[in-house]
Amino acid sequence: MADTIIAAEDPSARSAPPLPSDSVIVVLGASGDLAKKKTYPALFGLYRYDLLPKGIKIVGYARTKMDDADYKKRISSYIKTPGAEDEAKLKEFLALTSYVSGQYDQDESFQVLDKHISEIEGYPDESHRLFYLALPPTVFTTVSQHLKTNCYPKKGSARVIIEKPFGHDLESSRELQAALRPIWSEDEIFRIDHYLGKEMVKNILILRFGNEFFNASWNKSHISSVQITFKELFGTEGRGGYFDTFGIIRDVMQNHLLQVLTMIAMERPLSFSAEDIRDEKVRVLRAMPVIDPKNVIIGQYDKSPDGTKPGYLDDPTVPKGSRCPTFAAIVLYIQNDRWENVPFILKAGKALDSAKVEVRVQYKDVTSGIFKDIPRNELVLRIQPDESVYIKMNSKLPGLTMKTSVTELDLTYKRRFSNLHIPEAYEALILDAINGDHSNFVRDDELDASWKIFTPLLHYLDQNEDIVPVKYPYGSRGPEFLDDFLADHGYSRELDGLYQWPTTRANGKI
Repeated sequence: MADTIIAAEDPSARSAPPLPSDSVIVVLGASGDLAKKKTYPALFGLYRYDLLPKGIKIVGYARTKMDDADYKKRISSYIKTPGAEDEAKLKEFLALTSYVSGQYDQDESFQVLDKHISEIEGYPDESHRLFYLALPPTVFTTVSQHLKTNCYPKKGSARVIIEKPFGHDLESSRELQAALRPIWSEDEIFRIDHYLGKEMVKNILILRFGNEFFNASWNKSHISSVQITFKELFGTEGRGGYFDTFGIIRDVMQNHLLQVLTMIAMERPLSFSAEDIRDEKVRVLRAMPVIDPKNVIIGQYDKSPDGTKPGYLDDPTVPKGSRCPTFAAIVLYIQNDRWENVPFILKAGKALDSAKVEVRVQYKDVTSGIFKDIPRNELVLRIQPDESVYIKMNSKLPGLTMKTSVTELDLTYKRRFSNLHIPEAYEALILDAINGDHSNFVRDDELDASWKIFTPLLHYLDQNEDIVPVKYPYGSRGPEFLDDFLADHGYSRELDGLYQWPTTRANGKI
């Protein structure tokens, strides 16, 4: 097992006290893919490192009828145990779990759940419960109402983790929040966007505000553009029917990538407390005008040039003639003193040439004179895979000439922190919820502000049937005019093409 370092917790970051010993975590939707692939592996990861409260109990709840053995078999099938020590830990973890079958719209089912929880709780007079809704948003309100009526502690505390999507536009988001508001207080709600739990995203605050050489140049005087990119190698692979109801903009950009943008662009918070951090994120969002359709390109992948990979419309689950975008590039602006006229370019797509998520901060050209066409400096934050931070810089090529070469100052996590455990995003966020820290969760006004930026564009695309996504080949970089679009918004790729990232280092080797 890899060594791990757990930083001392900052109590000022908490919005609520940590869950005490003998608390209960209830995973609703326990038989679904999200719970099996993300929630339970994350809970086990925390248990491996003794980060769960002492005496914790974990209860699964779903409509699927199964006995205790089947339930635990399902959980364990998605948990990796590379060694005997982990196998022993898994047996201990499974002993903490139990399962209740019931409906999502019947008081009687939730009363059975409440009775089961009460029987395994360690407190006779009070209860401390964390409800994880690994469920579709269509049942959030119904389930919440039944939990509040039947399973809410009469004395103690309750908190609830809610998964995205939080609506599909501003109106539906407000309807969802209005329905949840009488049931849960804002302090009890933890709206999870798993990108905020990723190690490199959590590192942005430290990189920005803990290093003066970054902080001094982090403004419109030095930065030409900021790109935040999400690329996937695969297409919908038979699940296009689900994806088609959202599209790439709703699925990735309005939430994940916009969250990263706020971390990149925000002002220094007064403290690391949850509300101070979220206040600054909201200020960034409120300084952003709605998206101009002229600053958007959308695409939809077609079959690969060799015909081995199908196009999006070849997926039998996709509606015939769908205009759903599988690729988008969107330019946003922030109207404040720091970022005026600096383009923030969000790019996301499926069936592209590589799989990565990164932030690319490109600096302005150096003063001309002794240099001609020297490449721009770039700061790159690789969020996944192979977390790294590197600065592309110009250096003299060793030898008897004054030729320049693009090289890098490189922090690749696999090499620098090879013996440390990098937690999965869900591990980090569930631990935050247990500790009562809202810093990396989405606040209601933050959600509202983000939908205000995107909703006019989404309605414009949905309602104008003559707007059809541009086709791009499966396995390409995206639409063929992408480079021209980026160049029109200040990004220099021609000079960028002189540089190649050393792939052996990206694999953790020297």
